[in-house]
Amino acid sequence: MIVVDTTVWIEFFNRAQTPEDRYLQYLIRESHSLALTDLIFCEILQGIRDDAVYAQTRTIFLSYPILRMDSLVIFEQSASIYRACRWRGLTVRKTVDCLIAAVCIANDVELFHRDRDFT
Repeated sequence: MIVVDTTVWIEFFNRAQTPEDRYLQYLIRESHSLALTDLIFCEILQGIRDDAVYAQTRTIFLSYPILRMDSLVIFEQSASIYRACRWRGLTVRKTVDCLIAAVCIANDVELFHRDRDFT
């Protein structure tokens, strides 16, 4: 299973024709097992202005598995990720990214992204 990050979905929706956009098109076309996290679900939906597009996107996204932050352990793991990065001299710009990473680690799934914080 591959969790697709907001950064890649934005490329896809904008038809950016970036390598990430083209690879996501391939994954969808080949029916690969894709998933979201609850935060990615929220981030995408909050950025949609048109009500009809919102409803259509919501319906499509609900057909994918949505991994959830259902325990305090996820938040502790997120804090540990942030602290480990800081210890190595790296500053993660968004706490949300640490939370998404923690959910992916807890569920042993790959994260497909276009975000330097994950790298």
